[in-house]
Amino acid sequence: MLRRATTVGLVAGALATGGFAQENSIPTGVPHLDHVFLIMMENHGYQQVFGNPNEPYLNSLISSGKVNLATNYFAVGHPSLTNYLEIVGGSNFGVRSDNSPDWGSSSCSPNIASGVVNADNSGGNAPVPVDTGNVCPISGTGTDAATPAVDTWNEVAGPFVALADIDGVKSVPAAKTVGKTIADQLDSAGKGWKSYQEGLPLGSIYGVDYSNGTVTNLSDFTNLAPLTSSGVVQLYAVKHNPFVYFTSIQEGYDRDSSLANVVGFEGPKGLFADLRSGNVPDLAFIVPNQCDDQHGRSNSDAFCAFDYGMNNSGYTYGTQVGLNPGLIQQGDVTIERLVKAIHASPAWQSGRNAMVIVWDENDYSGSTTLLTGLYPTQNQNRVVLTVQTNFGSHGVQSSTYYNSYSLLKSMEAGFGLACLNHACDSHVQVMSDLFGGH
Repeated sequence: MLRRATTVGLVAGALATGGFAQENSIPTGVPHLDHVFLIMMENHGYQQVFGNPNEPYLNSLISSGKVNLATNYFAVGHPSLTNYLEIVGGSNFGVRSDNSPDWGSSSCSPNIASGVVNADNSGGNAPVPVDTGNVCPISGTGTDAATPAVDTWNEVAGPFVALADIDGVKSVPAAKTVGKTIADQLDSAGKGWKSYQEGLPLGSIYGVDYSNGTVTNLSDFTNLAPLTSSGVVQLYAVKHNPFVYFTSIQEGYDRDSSLANVVGFEGPKGLFADLRSGNVPDLAFIVPNQCDDQHGRSNSDAFCAFDYGMNNSGYTYGTQVGLNPGLIQQGDVTIERLVKAIHASPAWQSGRNAMVIVWDENDYSGSTTLLTGLYPTQNQNRVVLTVQTNFGSHGVQSSTYYNSYSLLKSMEAGFGLACLNHACDSHVQVMSDLFGGH
């Protein structure tokens, strides 16, 4: 395996108390893990994935009892980047947007330090100071952004006037935050990590916000007329690569925890080569491209097109109606390819290992009226999460309330790392029943 420097609970209302979350004690409840393979999927709620006939492989893993299923697992916020940051760092770090990094900037102040929330769109009625530019590299300490139960200003779009974070009732207050992720923790503990990103370009990824695997936002289109950057299918998207938003990774302070840890699926140091050799890191953060992760793109083929939406509105209402069946199937085939490659790896055959498949958030199904009380099931930010281990029980279906912070806390427990940021909050539970614990 890759090693640093040696080898290459349900409650209504607020989820945190005391407004403090940084690093605390090492959580328990998950046996020691040698490897975690974390596969990230995109933008579909629980009821859109579970039982979907165009998702036969994933649902066969569930129905056959080969994986454990969380039936009450929630993404915390919106949009994608916010959720990715919460999974790897236990905080939104003041970022409630999909904005690109302000690569290498030393003149800006991280959002946790400035108290200004980086937002996609202020909506004109933001209750806090916001900016909508590129995200200042994250570092230091400060305070993150609160996650309201209902978003009425930032991520609301289309016919909706309100969007539920979590279940529309729970909220997460702002808290003291340290600007680091599980990557920093693993590196400090002498363990390895990689962010496997499908669709990366060849060469350096510094400054790359998107790529089709060949050209990027940095490409010179001067001699490529009539081609323009707007015609690039954004397969790789930096918003799905949370580690590169941090100063330590951008600047490469440690050669074992830098942009060199971000690699593609193919090539001599890519995901499939590592799986074949068994030389995989402790944490393999695996992100398919935006055609393969069920996100979709508007300028690709029919199997990558965005969900159609009801009445061709472009917005769905949290059910399987209006979904693009080809996009769902493309994601399912990608899951099958990844799972089978992981199972065939020598790394899966030895030690204690876990494979997680999780969707980052729902499909932005909101409400056309500002509801009070619990949002209808199809509007909640509930998503599918499965865990398979090469030890312990299989076929477990857990109705215990879990969220993105629970996922981070469970990985930290398996790796013997201290809880980080909101993963330390008193109501965040370790997924012992899903990860082979007691």
